[in-house]
Amino acid sequence: MATNTSQEFDSVIAICKSLFLKKTKDYGTAWRILRPSSITDQIFIKAQRIRTLEEKKVSKVGEDISSEYIGIINYCVIGMLQLELNAEDPYEMEVAQVEALFDEKVNLTKELMFAKNHDYGEAWRDMRTSSLTDLILMKIMRVKQIEDNLGKTVASEGIDANYQDMLNYAVFALIKLDLK
Repeated sequence: MATNTSQEFDSVIAICKSLFLKKTKDYGTAWRILRPSSITDQIFIKAQRIRTLEEKKVSKVGEDISSEYIGIINYCVIGMLQLELNAEDPYEMEVAQVEALFDEKVNLTKELMFAKNHDYGEAWRDMRTSSLTDLILMKIMRVKQIEDNLGKTVASEGIDANYQDMLNYAVFALIKLDLK
């Protein structure tokens, strides 16, 4: 089976971006009010729900696992944006500006994914989706610790790199779940 990771990545991101921009049109950039720790908690809630659904195999709410991974991707983008934007930046931004910022963060994350795929040989393709969920949860715990340490690390990547990894793990999960 031939795979085209770049096309698969772009296909998943197109779905996420479409939803992100529709919500921006509906709600504006209300997410600008969120502190980084709140964004981390939102990602945690989504990842924990995925894990619960993976274990219980039953959903009592209409949303499925795929929609939660989409949420993780979009919150990771929000997290990266919030780390870059500051209090002097406007809370309300135009949809076109949000789209450009979304594309910038996703493109940087895609470049990172290709660098890691080169080194790891696309090992994610042989992983269980549940392992990707666990990796996201582990990264969330790391981010929480970095946040508790006021952003200081001794020998580790920063919060933005963890958001990028979580975004990529969620994309991999959606590719494995055949979201197109």
